[in-house]
Amino acid sequence: MRFVSWRKGAETGIALRRGEDLLPVAGHTMLSLLQSEFAQVKTGAAIDPAGLEYLPVIPHPPKIICVGMNYQDHAEENRLKKQEFPTFFARFASTLIGHQQPIVRPFLSNTLDYEGEMAVLIGQAGRHIPVDRALEHVAGYSVFNEASVRGYQIGKGQQWTLGKNFDNTGAFGPDLVTADELPPGGKGLRLTTRLNGQTVQSANTNDLIFDVATLIACLTEAVRLEVGDVIVSGTPAGIGLYRTPKLFMQPGDVCEVEIEGIGLLRNPVVDESRT
Repeated sequence: MRFVSWRKGAETGIALRRGEDLLPVAGHTMLSLLQSEFAQVKTGAAIDPAGLEYLPVIPHPPKIICVGMNYQDHAEENRLKKQEFPTFFARFASTLIGHQQPIVRPFLSNTLDYEGEMAVLIGQAGRHIPVDRALEHVAGYSVFNEASVRGYQIGKGQQWTLGKNFDNTGAFGPDLVTADELPPGGKGLRLTTRLNGQTVQSANTNDLIFDVATLIACLTEAVRLEVGDVIVSGTPAGIGLYRTPKLFMQPGDVCEVEIEGIGLLRNPVVDESRT
């Protein structure tokens, strides 16, 4: 099954995607739907798409935990040796935007970079989750573009939290695809990032250094995962920072992240208003 979060005028809700139609799901938020384990999904007539906006798949997840340098080719372009344990850091829910919503380049920096990633959505809470049971805690998968402001992340002394938490830079969606629709752990899926139609990242989720089950097991050594938490699993090589010349996103650009079997996330880029 595929679900989206949407807004139309003053109304918000979630919908089941069936072909080209979005069928509203009554009585649920995305978080409550995850808590129900997708049981008792009752839908109405298809929503008129005119004026409909996509929201982040989970507009206010309890936690967003990102993974750094989780593709070996990206670690190598950053001149890092292969890690023995995942690098985790946090992103704030207030930074999220949905499909087709603009990624905002801050007026304080022109170093806005793209990062196409697979997002993992937690459907069962737990702590100290063993690797062989970890995928039981996954409700589904989505697409994420973790736009990062390199001038802050790196230029101001490894400010990962600040550089990756500018407002309106965390594109997330449009669909939540339930885990049963995909290979276990989201393995074997082609991930492609395009900037203005040009492919800038191309990888396969088989190339993750730490797969989804391992990420969950390592993370829950310290942190209890809750229903609705999101793990953003890492980006492959090809980011703009390490290109010659550097390739940062500019106002008027369109960035797309597509993951086989999950969907296409598209966002225009605009400048932040100085007012």
